[in-house]
Amino acid sequence: MSTRPLPATARPEPPHVLPESPDVYKTLLESTRAIPWKIDWASMRFAYIGPQIETLLGWEQDSWQTVDDWVARMHPDDRGTVVDFCVSQSRAGVDHEADYRALTRDGGYVWIRDVVHVVRDAAGEVDSLVGFMFDISQRKHDEEELLRLHRDLEQLSLTDSLTGISNRRSFDQCLEIEWNAARRSTQPLSLVVLDLDHFKQFNDAHGHLAGDECLQKIAGALRAIARRPRDIVARFGGEEFILLLPETGAAAAALLAQECVARIAALRIAHGGQGAGAFVTASLGLGTVAHVDAGATARDFLEAVDGCLYAAKRAGRNRIETLQGTATDRPQA
Repeated sequence: MSTRPLPATARPEPPHVLPESPDVYKTLLESTRAIPWKIDWASMRFAYIGPQIETLLGWEQDSWQTVDDWVARMHPDDRGTVVDFCVSQSRAGVDHEADYRALTRDGGYVWIRDVVHVVRDAAGEVDSLVGFMFDISQRKHDEEELLRLHRDLEQLSLTDSLTGISNRRSFDQCLEIEWNAARRSTQPLSLVVLDLDHFKQFNDAHGHLAGDECLQKIAGALRAIARRPRDIVARFGGEEFILLLPETGAAAAALLAQECVARIAALRIAHGGQGAGAFVTASLGLGTVAHVDAGATARDFLEAVDGCLYAAKRAGRNRIETLQGTATDRPQA
C-alpha cells in the first residue's frame, strides 16, 4: 500500500461534470479501462462512477452512493492509512494518489491505484473530488515477484551452493551481529572451528565427486547440532566448517564440540588416504568469550579460535583444542 501527493506535472485534469457533459466525453471516459469518478465534497456522495467498476469489482454502478461505500469496500489493513491520508490531502487541496486493496463482490481483493484531483470553487473552497481508479493488480504481482526473487538471490548469496548451509559471507555478518549483541547483553559467545583431517588425501584417493559428497554429509551432521534459531553452522572455506553459538558458555560449547566429533565418527565415511585413518575425522578449535570487552574485536576472537584449530592439527589431529590451551584427545575412529 502506498499513499503520496501527486507532483504538479502528474495532476490529471478533471473530467467534465458527466450528467451535463456531451455524450462524446461520457463515451470516451467509459471506454477506458480506468474508472472515472466524482464525489461532491459537501455531501460526500458519489456524483458519478464509471460502469467499468462493475466489471472490475462486481459491485453495481448504482451501489456506490457515498464515501462510506468506498471505505467499506477497502481492505481493513489499508483502510485507516488510506482514508486518513486522502481526507487530509483533500482538505488541504492537494492532488494525490493512493494504492489499496478493494473488496470484490465475491470476497476477493483487487489492487487499486486511486488518482485524485481536488476541484475548488470560485471562493477557493473544496467543491468536489474527481479522479480515476486503475487496476494495478498485475503491477503489484510483478513487484512482489521481483521482491521474492531479490530475497531468493540474497539467500543464495548467503548460502554455500554445495552443502546448503551458510557460507563465509553469511557467517561474517552474523558474527558481527552476535558479537555486538554479546557486548550489550554480557552473555557468552562461543565458536567451534572444524577442519577435516587429510582431506586432500581423501580427494586423491576417492576423487573430487566423493569429496563433495563427504562435505555434504559433514554439513548435514553439523546442521543437526545448530538447534536454536540463532545458532549458525557455516562452511568457512574448503573443508573447514564453523559453528557460531550465541549465549553459549564454555561447558555447553565443549559438549557441542564433542558432539561434532561423535556425529562425524558416526558417519563412518571411509578414508584410507595416505597418512589418514580408516574413516574421516576432524580437528577442532574451540573458544568462548564470557564477557566481550569494549576494546576486543570479533576478528581477534575468530583468529584466536582458528589458531586453536591449527594447534590441534599440529598436536596430531582428530582432537579438540580450546582457547585456554587445554586439549581433548580423540581416539582414531
